[in-house]
Amino acid sequence: RFAGYGQYRFRSKTKRRAKESTAEMKRVFGKKKDPGPPPPSLHDASEAMDKRVDHLDVKITALEKELKGYRDKMKSTKSPAAKKNLQKRALDVLKRKRMYEQQRDQMCNQQFNLDQARHGIESAKASVTAVGALKQANVELKKTIKQDLNIDEIEDMTDDMADLMEDFNEINDALGRNFATPEDIDEEDLEAELEMLGDELEEEDELESESVPSYLQEPSLPAQPTGLPGSKVPAAENRVDEYGLPLAHNG
Repeated sequence: RFAGYGQYRFRSKTKRRAKESTAEMKRVFGKKKDPGPPPPSLHDASEAMDKRVDHLDVKITALEKELKGYRDKMKSTKSPAAKKNLQKRALDVLKRKRMYEQQRDQMCNQQFNLDQARHGIESAKASVTAVGALKQANVELKKTIKQDLNIDEIEDMTDDMADLMEDFNEINDALGRNFATPEDIDEEDLEAELEMLGDELEEEDELESESVPSYLQEPSLPAQPTGLPGSKVPAAENRVDEYGLPLAHNG
């Protein structure tokens, strides 16, 4: 009975000490906060600031209009007291205008920073996409070269093609030779023989011209008739026979 009571007291002390230790840790490190709503995106924050800037521009425009009204009144007012009162109001309006302009400038700077951050994130994502595509292309290129392209086989193929083209050129040269022309003929001998042949042809032409009768040579041949049948017969002194000889006069 006493042993069970002692164990009960020991467990109670242990639980109490654990609670005290937990409370002390919470006091030192703070209590864990409940998760709140997610933070706004850069796009949402930029749009919110854009709306805020537009709202400040509207206020600044209204204050400028009010300030212009006070300035016109001060020009037309002759009472010093009234002019001083208007000047005090104009100064208050100017202070508010400067305050709104300062807020607008701060908002514009913050919006610019947000846009820069969003642009940086988009550029980083695009870079990650490009790097992934390059890695995939590298893997596929290595695979294609390893499987379908062999540098040794390509070099052997190009060497074989060069040899084949050389053999083909030799075949064309062999087929283009003139089998009837001896290889030991001198060109000077050919030219001399050609000149002799030309002299022989001239001698033959002279012999042929001497063997033809004078009345059959080309200058003595009658002119080719040009008139139509039944036309006027030329005079007798100009007529010739079939051999080209002049006909006798009849009378």
